[in-house]
Amino acid sequence: MNRCLNINVTKLPETEVIYATNNRSLQTLYDLCEDMAKKNIQTFSDKKVLVEGSYYPNVWLETQPMGGEMYAKRDMEAALNNQLIFMENQREDGRLPGMISVIEGKLQADFAWFQGYCFPVPALNMYYWMKKDKNYLQKLYDVLEGFDSYLWKYRDSDGDGCLETWCVWDTGEDHCTRLAGAPDSWAGETPPSGLGQVPYESMDVMGYSCSGRDVLAVISKELGNGQEAYWKEKADEVRHKIRSYLWRPDKHACYDRDCNNEFMDVLTHNNLRVMYYGGFTQDMADEFIAFHMLNPEEFWTTMPLSSIAVNDPLFRNIASNNWSGQPESLTYQRAIQALENYGHYAEITLLGKIYLGVLEKHLFFPQQFDPFTAEPSKAKDGYGPAILSVLEYHSRLYGVSISKDEVYWGGLQDGEFERRYTQRWAQDSFTLESKEGCFSGYINDKQMFNATTGVRIVTDLQGQVKEIIGIDTEATAIHLQIEEQSFDFTIKPNEVYVIENNSVIKKKQVAFDYPFAR
Repeated sequence: MNRCLNINVTKLPETEVIYATNNRSLQTLYDLCEDMAKKNIQTFSDKKVLVEGSYYPNVWLETQPMGGEMYAKRDMEAALNNQLIFMENQREDGRLPGMISVIEGKLQADFAWFQGYCFPVPALNMYYWMKKDKNYLQKLYDVLEGFDSYLWKYRDSDGDGCLETWCVWDTGEDHCTRLAGAPDSWAGETPPSGLGQVPYESMDVMGYSCSGRDVLAVISKELGNGQEAYWKEKADEVRHKIRSYLWRPDKHACYDRDCNNEFMDVLTHNNLRVMYYGGFTQDMADEFIAFHMLNPEEFWTTMPLSSIAVNDPLFRNIASNNWSGQPESLTYQRAIQALENYGHYAEITLLGKIYLGVLEKHLFFPQQFDPFTAEPSKAKDGYGPAILSVLEYHSRLYGVSISKDEVYWGGLQDGEFERRYTQRWAQDSFTLESKEGCFSGYINDKQMFNATTGVRIVTDLQGQVKEIIGIDTEATAIHLQIEEQSFDFTIKPNEVYVIENNSVIKKKQVAFDYPFAR
């Protein structure tokens, strides 16, 4: 069905990012990203959209809602359309298209695979970027509820309470060795039989439901429809099943099960995907990061985050599109939300510095990298997730990110270099200036704070400081000035401080297990 939402894109708030640094190589990389991203803007029927780029001229559910929302900082029309194009092409039974293309000038929606589900959170974030359009939010609620209903009606074919993947492209793991024998796509609502080991009991698809239900709870609160508690409970049911059925405490990781409900003993990065979807508890996330993500024998190679652990028998170092081994730019793009969900901010810094350093050296935007040399797998340039990852890590480490009703001010020190980063949004401008070991945040040219580098400052949209977060990889002595108030304290990686009763108080601390020492 086509659900045209009749949103006037000409009345969306205008956005713009202006960034300047005297770090010439980083500025060159940043400016190139801005130019390359614009080349991925295309017109799909009546819609201006941001496509995936490189060899991929279409929009996929696993990449383009997320990529579009990241691009809202610069182009609200394309960002919103990257959500609407999927919402408006949802089927009557609730299923969303995995891919949408344009053939002979007409949209074609493909429903033979899921292709991930990096959609609920980005689509929700657009509600805030739009300055809270309740009509859009209600439509999003209906879309998410419909897709969740579809998942539980069809994708638990054996009735054991765990959702299934039926083909390779359901999870977007092209050519992956762990999916040998499975069909690439599978149309219809009856599971395949006799093809490899599908249907799989899937951590990814369980994550799809968990993410959708978490967002439905948020929307319910915003709409006041009385369903917030219901959706929170339903999301927790999914998390409980992931833990009880797919998590292996002795291995500190989740593993899918095959069509015989036996564990598939392959250690995959998909655990990080489930963290993106919010499907882990805090202790599960902490354990996977400590025991696996930071382990140089598994995922923490020269270029970290291989798709399958490099010491796993099914790992393959194949340079073309293949999810059997080489680190993917898409994984780096998703890792930001995955790690933020569980308070692992310093690990974002680790990954961001590595990723920016590699791209700064090569000035090439690939899909994959060799995990042992960090060389880009030379294919066609202009891969959108690579471009957007550079821009997003910039904003998180060195600039300004707006998230719902909060502003993240990234105060990481970049050597001796100075920088100025401005996010314009409607009538407001949010500017970060950093020099000589300190950074300041300004809203409409009024200074909100000044602090020693090494932390993220979180404020509301009016500039009220809400949190101070340790994003550096070592303990840092901080001086924070807010108008006439000043505070001096030491913050460690992944610590979160708040200001209460004119004092700085530690609110939370998450483990930082780097370097790997287990």
